[in-house]
Amino acid sequence: MSIFKKMFSFIWRTLTFIRSSLANIIFILIIVAIVSALAPKKPALMPDNIALHIAPSGTLVDQHAYVAPLTRVLNKEQEQPETRVDELTAVIKHAATDNRITSIVLDLNKLNGGGLSKLQEIGASLTEFKASGKPIYAIGDHYTQEQYYLASYADTIYMNPMGGIIVTGFASYRNYFKDVFDKLALNFHVFRTGPYKDAVEPFIENRMSDSSKENNSLWLNELWRTYTNTIEQQRQLHAGSVDQYVNTLDQLLAKHEGDAAQLALSLGLVDKLVNHTELRRFLETTFGSEKDKPFRALNIYEYKSYIDKEKPTAVNKIGLIVARGTILDGKQPAGTIGSATFSELVQVARKDPQIKALVVRIDSGGGSAFASEVMRQELQNLRNSGIPVLISMGSVAASGGYWMAMSADEVWATPSTITGSIGVFSAFPTLEKSLEKIGIHTDGIGTTNLAGALRLDRSLSPQVESILQQSVDHTYQQFLQLVATARNLSTDAVHDIAQGRVWTGSKALELGLVDSLGSLDDVIVAAAGRANLSSYTVKEVRLPLSTGELIAEQIAKDLQNNNHSFFSSSSSNSTLSTLLNSAEQLLMPLQALVKTQDPRAIYAQCIDCVTP
Repeated sequence: MSIFKKMFSFIWRTLTFIRSSLANIIFILIIVAIVSALAPKKPALMPDNIALHIAPSGTLVDQHAYVAPLTRVLNKEQEQPETRVDELTAVIKHAATDNRITSIVLDLNKLNGGGLSKLQEIGASLTEFKASGKPIYAIGDHYTQEQYYLASYADTIYMNPMGGIIVTGFASYRNYFKDVFDKLALNFHVFRTGPYKDAVEPFIENRMSDSSKENNSLWLNELWRTYTNTIEQQRQLHAGSVDQYVNTLDQLLAKHEGDAAQLALSLGLVDKLVNHTELRRFLETTFGSEKDKPFRALNIYEYKSYIDKEKPTAVNKIGLIVARGTILDGKQPAGTIGSATFSELVQVARKDPQIKALVVRIDSGGGSAFASEVMRQELQNLRNSGIPVLISMGSVAASGGYWMAMSADEVWATPSTITGSIGVFSAFPTLEKSLEKIGIHTDGIGTTNLAGALRLDRSLSPQVESILQQSVDHTYQQFLQLVATARNLSTDAVHDIAQGRVWTGSKALELGLVDSLGSLDDVIVAAAGRANLSSYTVKEVRLPLSTGELIAEQIAKDLQNNNHSFFSSSSSNSTLSTLLNSAEQLLMPLQALVKTQDPRAIYAQCIDCVTP
């Protein structure tokens, strides 16, 4: 027994030693990382005569969805799942007047998309860069519809001989669940205003209604014309050539024996076909070689770190709040708009004596009507305090996203913004028939007609249905009145262009729903004019971080600045991304319904308002 005791004692001491050693090693590594993050770094001089390597990855967004900094640090994936548009446009515009930057290499292999309006904003900054006389080189193994839009702004487009250009057009297709709900005996109760408020159609129909097709066709065709006109102008192609390419692709490919790359070259869609070896040789010859990099260049994060250090300090600031995602009640992480979180941000801006005006960038199809009104009131209070409030609409600012904008001094959209969708709905499923099918019945007694009336296992009474429809109608009238007051229109005039209709930014300007068209930068300039500022800097309003969060953020940024991935194959990632996006689209109506938690179950939301 003593031998066994000694043996187990030895094993236990050994395990304790290993566990303690590992804990100490991890602790030391954390300390080293903290010291490294907090230690003052000797400012390095930015190199001269160097290219700017722009390689957006993932989806273009106005605001990163929240990911814990430690998760980002431990994540081995090099590619960022999202790229902020304002960071891209800022560095491109700065590079246009920076004599140290000679050119741009636009690497589009890892871009997944993000909406036409965001592509337009980046395209405008690329146009500004080209106006300085500096060249832009676009490189890609192949080009998706979104990638090719940006590539068209380049002076020279390079593509792999095994690649091709995948342009298909814009579409709005949904899945409809009526039959499956009938089979499950799920009773879906829907209350809405206006024939064009089609967010609820997937729950009660098997096909898109004629009114929905009519409205969606208008804005889809307008955006497609914008896309094709831009490509044809940038590439100096004759009018209609993009439509011809898409609609006769099978015939065109047959003439080139299925070689999509040679087809693109022959039509002038690309300029040169080069494999990886040839492309690497070209880049090294043109820009020079550098250790640990495929060619001599600065990525956007490196360049941004240099220009941030060089920015002049200014006492006056324009505050920027980014509101991206579904509108929900309470506190929500970045990538979702929480009414309580948004209100706190507005309060931070109000209490900052340096902020003289506020710009709110909205990229949202709406959500909770209650939360939308809470945020509108918060912005109205800020405006009443004397601080100008301007709205910049991103890819979409519809329904609840438009509602919250009705407290601003000025409302701006991009030409391709999806906005409007002025309407509300309520959707309430009950399971009484489903439960009866498997032998479960519900019975009982209540003290009033409404006691237990909203149980999922009971059908809705005519009284409850009347109450919900009246609530929806009242909220719609409230929405109309808010818009009418803010836009100096009659409620009848607003009703004529409301009823759930969706409009592009260009059309919204004609209808009086917005004041001007322009990018986020244009809105910031307008805000400075409102506040009579000749010099200012832009400050993104954020809630204060704890010391631990600040350290983790700095570590994550340091790792991000050292991201130099290049020439990695994007086909498998693109395929996986496409499959995941398809699955997400399939469940989008159900996801949207699950996420929204309005206190009265009344929603100002446009589920299908996603820019192609």
